[in-house]
Amino acid sequence: MAFNHLPAAMHDALGPLSVMPVTHSMPMARNHRPQGPAESGESRPSPGTVLDRLAAGAGRAARITHTEHLPPRAGRHAVWPDRIRAEVIDAVRRAGIDHPWAHQAAAAEHALDGESVVIATGTASGKSLAYLAPVLSTLLDGSEAPNGRGATALYLAPTKALAADQRRSVKELAAPLGTRVRPAVYDGDTPVEEREWVRQYANYVLTNPDMLHRGILPSHPRWASFLRSLRYVVIDECHTYRGVFGSHVAQVLRRLRRVCARYGADPVFLLASATAAQPALAAGRLTGLPVHEVADDASPRGELVFALWEPPLTDLHGEKGAPVRRTATAETAELLTDLTLQGVRTVAFVRSRRGAELISVIAQERLAQVDRSLVRRVAAYRGGYLPEERRALEKALHSGELLGLAATTALELGIDVSGLEAVLIAGYPGTRASLWQQAGRAGRAGQGALAVLVARDDPLDTFLVHHPEALFQQPVESTVLDPDNPYVLAPHLCAAAAELPLTEADLPLFGPAAAGLLPQLESAGLLRKRASGWYWTRRQRAADLADIRGEGGRPVQIVEAATGRLLGTVDEPASHAAVHDGAVHLHQGRTYLVRQLDLEDSVALVEEASPPYSTTARDTTAISVLETDTEIPWGAGRLCYGSVEVTNQVVSFLRRRLITGEVLGESKLDLPPRTLRTRAVWWTVTEDQLDAARVNPEQLAGALHAAEHASIGMLPLFATCDRWDIGGVSVPLHPDTLLPTVFVYDGHPGGAGFAERAFHTARAWLSATREAISSCECEAGCPSCVQSPKCGNGNEPLHKRGAVRLLTELLKAAPADSEAVPTPGTRTQPPTPDRPTPAPQPEPTRVPEPAPAPAPTPEASEAMGSAATPTVTVPPARSEAEPRPGPHPSSEPEPRQEPEPRPAPGAEPGSAPVAVAPPGP
Repeated sequence: MAFNHLPAAMHDALGPLSVMPVTHSMPMARNHRPQGPAESGESRPSPGTVLDRLAAGAGRAARITHTEHLPPRAGRHAVWPDRIRAEVIDAVRRAGIDHPWAHQAAAAEHALDGESVVIATGTASGKSLAYLAPVLSTLLDGSEAPNGRGATALYLAPTKALAADQRRSVKELAAPLGTRVRPAVYDGDTPVEEREWVRQYANYVLTNPDMLHRGILPSHPRWASFLRSLRYVVIDECHTYRGVFGSHVAQVLRRLRRVCARYGADPVFLLASATAAQPALAAGRLTGLPVHEVADDASPRGELVFALWEPPLTDLHGEKGAPVRRTATAETAELLTDLTLQGVRTVAFVRSRRGAELISVIAQERLAQVDRSLVRRVAAYRGGYLPEERRALEKALHSGELLGLAATTALELGIDVSGLEAVLIAGYPGTRASLWQQAGRAGRAGQGALAVLVARDDPLDTFLVHHPEALFQQPVESTVLDPDNPYVLAPHLCAAAAELPLTEADLPLFGPAAAGLLPQLESAGLLRKRASGWYWTRRQRAADLADIRGEGGRPVQIVEAATGRLLGTVDEPASHAAVHDGAVHLHQGRTYLVRQLDLEDSVALVEEASPPYSTTARDTTAISVLETDTEIPWGAGRLCYGSVEVTNQVVSFLRRRLITGEVLGESKLDLPPRTLRTRAVWWTVTEDQLDAARVNPEQLAGALHAAEHASIGMLPLFATCDRWDIGGVSVPLHPDTLLPTVFVYDGHPGGAGFAERAFHTARAWLSATREAISSCECEAGCPSCVQSPKCGNGNEPLHKRGAVRLLTELLKAAPADSEAVPTPGTRTQPPTPDRPTPAPQPEPTRVPEPAPAPAPTPEASEAMGSAATPTVTVPPARSEAEPRPGPHPSSEPEPRQEPEPRPAPGAEPGSAPVAVAPPGP
């Protein structure tokens, strides 16, 4: 079936789909409308039966590489602490819960004792009730105060969808308690006329870190009555606060604690996560407080059948004739179609907005061939929809009106959608934590469930579907964050000083690096020292200096030239690769050509067109070593970790024929370079090691390049990151090391902890990399092993066998990982303000894989409901004449998560942002 009526850009994205036949695993008459078990009254089919039906379609059983059966588990009850008010216990019983699970009672006991606690139990284990019971009881106590607001609570969610869902749950649970519990959402969707009521009367406020950072803390006098009575801060899905985003949130929470202390409050922190490693340690690092851990899950669990699914090879060929597998998008769309025909309520998780829309469109097209009434029972869910559209979709899924939903991770976190029977995951989401979070959306309330991971044509996905032990026999990743990162800490010190003058007594709250940054902030004219402390010196809002989602820079508006209509935005760091002159841009199923990118005004002018090609940016990258913090010998070579400076420039773009990918031509671009100071791990090899590996000079560049690509693809297995969070460089002779060198670096200013984790686990990481390359069935390299989807050099040159021999030789002398390991997630040696700026280094001849700007979390850009503002970073010892560092763009044609459109400015007071140059040495 060919979708000839779909836009050309969709044809390009579907790839091999258009040559695959339409098949269904269950034959059905065209006029038959399937019913879900809830509608027909029949018993639900078992997860194994559902999987067998999927596998039977078109002989697809061969695509299942592994099936894991997680058995059901019985629950263990307890009793509520006697300090929980009887009205709350009665309300819980009215909700159908007679007795709490043991972990719920234990967490409530800690909360009532005034001890911060993290609840780290499985999905659907009742974590919400574990913190709601003590919170509601305390709010009832507070309602007896003269002003009726003697106690308040603040709930933080990473997405607006989760906050809205939690408000619904709280209202239902607290309905018998009357007006004594007044929950309210305060985010970018909150109407202006409601915001004052929330500030003055709500006692359970649900918001997100963005609104706390830019809306609540800068306006804390208007929140004085709420903050003065703040007893609890609930941080839901706390494992999502990792990397640079988590580091920012950690500093926002420290600012919250400081402002609360100003009003005489000392709130208890209650954290929840279904997927967390070392939860007490991670929660303590996030909040800066000692945190008790409740991790013994006492809830019942239904059977979970988890299948690993590898799409088949097609007759198509990609770069250098490499075989191409059917896309995960096409395969997931077919599976969603079949599950809908079976009446199985399913969510398909997709990495990008475009992917979610495509899967929905494909499934609807195929369902229409059977029964057109089925089309309305499948939809897409992603950030960028209007609030009322999102709420309507959530309600339809919750009620069972929708049978199938293709969603981005906007629906991943915590939303209680009862009755789901299956989850499809289109591509490994980057971490085991996210994988289990998505899989846990189905089978809630103790029901059985099916989860299917559909592999992308990618080294990591291919490795995982053939090495299931890496998923099912390993714990979830440690949460990596670094609140002492000077690029993170500096703007928050400014924001804190604007909220309340900073004093010497405040500095321990912000960590050991705070004192060293203050002189730089003074010299930059951002803070002024007075006898009583440090004061913010500017008229502009200091909170606007920190972009906590790490998007970086002012967003570029995409405007239709003929009408002046705003189509959307793209983050500034990604604009060079995404909306350069001549780029093909896809928006809501329509194809546009970029006629002009105006960087000065942050506008890309486009016009609708139907070009017979897609575009892919090409770029070059140079890297120089600023300082080596740690190095260890690997035989004659070295393994190193330290600070680097990366310079990236988009220099041209390729036009590729749709479907076949044939290169039609290359056009030059004249765009300015971007500079990033970050952290990296790198390894070198000597001439003797090359001789032993039988890698001759002609093969050297390709062997290093292939090893670099594959190692980047495998790092998410060992660090809490995604391939799009990191970048790489391989150089046959690097001017700083004077040896063949491979670098892997964090795509965030100051680093995010990913490269450091790679250094700590280098032996296991590179061993898995070698295994992934050598076990791939291709002859000379393909996307499943050494080709990269975001290579700035067009995957040229690559030498698969040379990479295997080189890694084999390197690993012969590799020390045990424990020999190189300081505590994971901590800096080996933090940057110091007096670090000298090195002389410029000559540019390497070839650098294949730059890191992009970090992709925003779903709904990140619209969480505040205000326009984006430039990020001011204050790195140590940086010349004012140098370019400001920032994440640089990727040439990846379909990023992990397309940028969220930004709505109109919110109502919180503020003024235009200020652009401030970093301080000099």
